[in-house]
Amino acid sequence: MWKRDEGVRAPQGPTTPATPPTAGVPAAQAPIVDAPASPSRPLAQPMRDVVNIGKSVVIKGELNGSEDLTIEGQVEGKIELRQNVLTIGPNGKIKAAVFAKAVIVLGEVVGNVTASEKVDIRDNGSVDGDVTSPRVAIAEGAHFRGAIDMQQKSGAKPAAKDTTTASPASTAAAPVPAKAGV
Repeated sequence: MWKRDEGVRAPQGPTTPATPPTAGVPAAQAPIVDAPASPSRPLAQPMRDVVNIGKSVVIKGELNGSEDLTIEGQVEGKIELRQNVLTIGPNGKIKAAVFAKAVIVLGEVVGNVTASEKVDIRDNGSVDGDVTSPRVAIAEGAHFRGAIDMQQKSGAKPAAKDTTTASPASTAAAPVPAKAGV
């Protein structure tokens, strides 16, 4: 089929550019457009599987996995996704110690959050607990109460340690700087 399309495309090359704006010909060209995209799609899907936990789901205990996870329900206990991204959806309510590669908070988290890459507390997100990550972002309108430890991956001295409570007005959708007052 691929060679057939190429064979049809070569003799009709001069007529094809004139006809794409018409309504009848784009259907004939759709397989040609999809042909290059199809090989790239299978590569993108296996790289990141995302699992969703719905609003009505309640989990009590330990949650481990090797896939990216979005939580809209309730989890109490411990969440461990060390090589993956954890997203707490707007309806998510978490009372747990969280360990992940990256954590995105749109809902509520009560407990300590540890990420090897980044913690992002978005608008209307809430974290009551300590955050440990090399990169931390707190959006305007977010709630955070706890300490921040921004340790370096290479084992160097910590870039910053903030033991004060951040208020939504003082955090404006940017990573928390080493000196919050500057």
